[in-house]
Formats: sequence, C-alpha cells, structure tokens
Amino acid sequence: MKKAITATLALGMLFSASTTAFANDEYYTVKKGDVLWKIARKYNTTWENLAEINNLKNPHLIFPEQKIKVSINEEISKEELSNSEKVVAVLNSIETGDSEAIAYINPEKYIQHNLSAGDGLAGFGELLSMLPPGSAKVDVVRVFEDGDYVVTQTDYNFFGPKVGFDIFRFEEGLIVEHWDNLTVKSEETNPSGRTQLDGVTEVVNLDKTEENKALVKDFVETVLMAGKYDVMGEYFNGDNYIQHNTQIADGLSGLGQGIQAMAEQGINMVYEENHMILGKGNFVLSVSEGTFGGQKVAYYDLFRVENGKIAEHWDVIENIPAKEEWKNNNGKF
Repeated sequence: MKKAITATLALGMLFSASTTAFANDEYYTVKKGDVLWKIARKYNTTWENLAEINNLKNPHLIFPEQKIKVSINEEISKEELSNSEKVVAVLNSIETGDSEAIAYINPEKYIQHNLSAGDGLAGFGELLSMLPPGSAKVDVVRVFEDGDYVVTQTDYNFFGPKVGFDIFRFEEGLIVEHWDNLTVKSEETNPSGRTQLDGVTEVVNLDKTEENKALVKDFVETVLMAGKYDVMGEYFNGDNYIQHNTQIADGLSGLGQGIQAMAEQGINMVYEENHMILGKGNFVLSVSEGTFGGQKVAYYDLFRVENGKIAEHWDVIENIPAKEEWKNNNGKF
C-alpha cells in the first residue's frame, strides 16, 4: 500500500509558503544575527510591539528566514477566532495558500503524531517535494471542539482523493499537537448507497455532550474491545442506524452481517486499546488502536448520537508502519 500523503504534508506546504508569500512592505525576513530590538528600531517601533503583533512567546528567540510582521495594516486579531475557525483556516490554506494561517501554529512547540513526518515545523521540509504545487484540494466537512481539542473530518486530494480525520490540541490559542488518520476515498458507495462523508453535519444537543461521550465510550469498551456482540442492540434504536463504512450496509443488521462476513473470510477486527473519546453535542469521535487482519492499525470512529442511541457512523482505518519507518518518536497516539 502506498503511503497516504496526510494533512501534515499540507501543513508543511503552508509553512513553506509562509516564507515566500509575504508582502515586502509588511514583513521583515530575519537574517542571521538579528535581534528583535534592532528590527524594531529599523521600522520605528518597539520590540514589545513586534512581539505582541507576531504573538512571540519568547521575543529573544527568532530564527533566520522567519517572517516578522512590522506593519499592523489589516491585522486580524487571533483572539477573534475560535479554535475551530483557526483549524479550518489552516486546513483551507493548504489549497488557497493563505499564508496568514501559519500564525495559528506554535513554531516553538508542535508535537507531531503523523509518523511520516519529523517532529515540529522543521519536520515538514522533507515532505514538501512530494506534493506538486497547486495540486492540493481541501473540503472540511465536519468540525467540532472539545475543550482544547478540535476535531475535523475532511475531504482531501493529495495524489488522489482521500478522506481523513485530524485532531489538533491548543495551548494559549495556538496549535501545539496534531494527530490524524487517512484512507483512500472510495469511488463507489457502500451497499446502502452511502459515501464516506455524506450525512448529518450540524452539531446540536450541546447539553448532551457528556452523556453521549459516555455512551460511545461504553460501546467501544463493551462491544468493540470486549467483543460482547450479544448486547450490541442496547446501543441502537432497533435497525435505525446509518452506516458510512464502505463495506457495510445500514442498520444493526447490516453491521452484524458485515462482522460475520469478515469472520468467514478469516479477517479479524480487534480493538485493543482506546486512547481518546472527544465529542461535542451529537458527535463523538473514538480513537483506538488494534489490528485488522493481523496488521497493526489505528481506528478512528465518528458516531452521531440521537436520543441516547447511536444513529450514524463514519470511520477511517489506517495501517501503523513498523517503528523503524517512523520519522518521529511521538507514536501514533
């Protein structure tokens, strides 16, 4: 299987673009030996002002080729955007080339869990040559926040159509950590005519967030991990269940038939450990690890809950490469 080009690659592309796409009269390119107070004096301002408008946590730490904003013309305050809006701006910038969005990523602390990329922003460099300029397409289909975390489900095109989930963690308004899971986008619908991305997108029932997260957590641990399929019906409203997995039909009956069909083919789907349950209102994402057909994988399962029952499901299963192939030591989870 060819390695999927992930959202990480796209963010790297954005980082690269940010070093070339700034207007000369608004930004200064840091040179070796520069310090912030000298740059400030050159532009008749103070180093405190430059630190503020560039959101520099450590004004003494600047590096060659870094772009420093020296004019606040048309400056958009990052505080005006929610974390979800910042993430969408970053992802959309993969396609549009909007260099402003890179400011929403902490350049001093960016923990990467995509195993095909090195840690930090510097880890993007070796991936940049893989993606032809202007070839990326991005359509964020679903997005929600859970505390400091933002979850997105996105329709990508990197060397072909792909579907992916991304998770971003924020500290003090900046992205500091990223996880993702991608799979090839199917050209065909599943047995019930569903695609990997269609269905409900609106986040509602915000007062039910914790209740819905608890339901999904219990389902994952009881049914998917412990294998107690005899109680599976307790989590669904009869056969009213919409399925977006490419191989499985709608309904609890379709899910049961799909699991049975895999077993008959000798394909075991094993959930070993759950790492995250993130949710907002009617949407809950479960992140787990296990094996599929003996191959170590990451399971990302998105559930929509309605009236206390699981009503809809989307998923991405991605192979986890052998450790000697990892480009960072942070692990997939």
